[in-house]
Amino acid sequence: MIRRSLLPLTVATLACAQGPYVDSKLCATCHAQIAKTYALTGMARSFYKAEMQDNVAFHHEPSDTWFAMERKDGKTYQRRWRIGPDGKPIEVAESSVDYVMGSGNHVRTYLHRTERGALVELPLAWYAEKGGTWAMEPGHDRDSLLPPRQIAYECMFCHNAYPRIPSGQSEPGAEPLYEGALPEGIDCQRCHGPGGNHVRAVQQGAGVQAIRQAIVNPARLSADRQMEVCLQCHLETTSQPLPHAIVKYNRGPFSYRPGEPLANFEVFFDRAPAGREDHFEIAHSAYRLRQSQCFLRSSGKFTCTTCHNPHDVPRGDTATVHYNRVCGQCHSAGKHVAEGNCVGCHMPKRRTDDVVHAVMTDHFIQKRPPAGDLLAPIPERQEFFSNPYRGEVVPYYGDDALYTAVAQVTQRSNPAGLQRLADEVARQKPAEAQFYVELGQAWLSAGKPANAIAQFEEAARRKSASAGIALNLADALTESRQSPRAIAVLQRAIQAAPSDPLLRYQLGIAHTDSGDNEQAVRAFEQAIALDPGLAEAHNLLGARLAEAGDLDRAGKEFQTALRIHPDFPEALGNYAHLLAVGHDYVRATYYFARSVKLKPGDVDVRTNYAVALAGLGRYPEAREQIDAALQADPKSPEAHSFKGTLLDAQGLRQEALEQFLEAIRLRPDFALAHLNAAKILAAQGERAAAEVHLRQAAAAGDPGIASQATALLRQILR
Repeated sequence: MIRRSLLPLTVATLACAQGPYVDSKLCATCHAQIAKTYALTGMARSFYKAEMQDNVAFHHEPSDTWFAMERKDGKTYQRRWRIGPDGKPIEVAESSVDYVMGSGNHVRTYLHRTERGALVELPLAWYAEKGGTWAMEPGHDRDSLLPPRQIAYECMFCHNAYPRIPSGQSEPGAEPLYEGALPEGIDCQRCHGPGGNHVRAVQQGAGVQAIRQAIVNPARLSADRQMEVCLQCHLETTSQPLPHAIVKYNRGPFSYRPGEPLANFEVFFDRAPAGREDHFEIAHSAYRLRQSQCFLRSSGKFTCTTCHNPHDVPRGDTATVHYNRVCGQCHSAGKHVAEGNCVGCHMPKRRTDDVVHAVMTDHFIQKRPPAGDLLAPIPERQEFFSNPYRGEVVPYYGDDALYTAVAQVTQRSNPAGLQRLADEVARQKPAEAQFYVELGQAWLSAGKPANAIAQFEEAARRKSASAGIALNLADALTESRQSPRAIAVLQRAIQAAPSDPLLRYQLGIAHTDSGDNEQAVRAFEQAIALDPGLAEAHNLLGARLAEAGDLDRAGKEFQTALRIHPDFPEALGNYAHLLAVGHDYVRATYYFARSVKLKPGDVDVRTNYAVALAGLGRYPEAREQIDAALQADPKSPEAHSFKGTLLDAQGLRQEALEQFLEAIRLRPDFALAHLNAAKILAAQGERAAAEVHLRQAAAAGDPGIASQATALLRQILR
């Protein structure tokens, strides 16, 4: 019997229906050998505190970005920078490496923990191929950098034991934040359920049967429930936007307990059969196994543990003998060589489509391996992430009409799904507020904020204290030009959730829309104080400061936004415009070029880019940019006006006049276009026509234009 003093229930307990969780180290007290072998598995090593890392330098050529892993002050940091137009480092960012996600069997992802408790994925990763390779995280191997990605609850669910999360952060869509010390690795209780009652039964000297009944033993579950213990983490239909699964709205993100039906917790989805491609992805083990005839013909007898002992993973020749023996339970050697490698032929290792530096065992058991070199290096396909599936989303595991309707729209997979969700919500009138939120977001994406408002208000009636619902409602109200109502909603929500930065950020947007620049500045500053990593807030604060004439502070905010997210198109364009205003055309064109590359349809940025190029005397390039601006929006008066300026500089006065007149037609009070048109008309001797335009320009609010127009008017009236 184990002495009670060895098992203090005060250690890391968390109340739940099956009893409290306990420190999983206690399990080794009775199960020492299992704990010893399990500690060597990938699951046990799936998440841990970062150790000191040797210095590494890495240049990512597609984005022309430098990275380094550096040791400093007893910690490891990941540093990122680019070389600016003057040859000096710019947008330098340095983040401490606090945790590692991934055992290292295939990949190690490095994580930075913010002061708010968020975990941010750092872009440079380590892969096991070729004995150790440094490369970008999946999706990052492109010609621009993605914004920082936080580790979502879904990621933590499958890569670690259950963490603690702050109060109020468990609702769908909440920012993923983590409290206190994080667990390190998937522990015993992920498969066996909370261990508190089991430990207590031992402490109290209960009989063997009572002790066993106080813990989940997956081996004693039905085949379905037993396999679901594995499926909770190993079933993913795709890593592309779909969604592949939705956690039910009445469940917390870490509330699944082994032994309960997985469909009570989560519903899984797939592409429609007609649109399914033969992708092989890193988390496809269960998905591919379930397509295998060995599984389909087993009448439920074939489970993950048919082949795998989760407590001990065989390796090398021992693994080959073990898996051959498993296959031999159903298949005689026949014409095969008895000493062969069944898995090597029928479940070959392959490079995955979504994590191209990882090689995994394909669990789709086939008669013959696919043709070709399955291990050959492949480039990251941009379309894998940027050209997502469009079509019907169908139930895959678990079936629920409401959640299936939500799945059509939540990641915009099915353009025809909005009405389906609206009809299903109207028919069932669900009690959960999140269904109305999803419908509201779908209406907002469809450009119908009035419809969205009605749904968000319905959600708020069901869950009045939700900061997320208030945020959505305020967004829809702002979109529909009801800023005063949006401000009122946000102010009430801030009283209830004063530490939520997104509420302050949205308040800044609402104040901007209402024309209150001073209050907008204050709201954005408060959002940044709560979360300094909000690049969007820094960018919009910079815009508001520039509007107020504080160009120095505005420039610093734009630079901060770009330090957080170097390829943020709006911040690039805003900072470039600020540099151009200061006649720093060399740096301005550098940032303009990056902005239009990322957002080619931004007419204002292309027009300003053309102005900066002309300021450097690069007129052919300026003409190219202004033509691209007009192709994107033929109704842009600014673009027509500046094209007129360029044509005039080339001596093409009649063509220039046509552009100025078109700008005036599009915006009758366009003072600069009136002035420039008048200059050409006066030079052509058309004084009466010039006078009309000059009087329009003289009445403008711009003192410089008005002064020029008045002076020219005096000349032609002499």
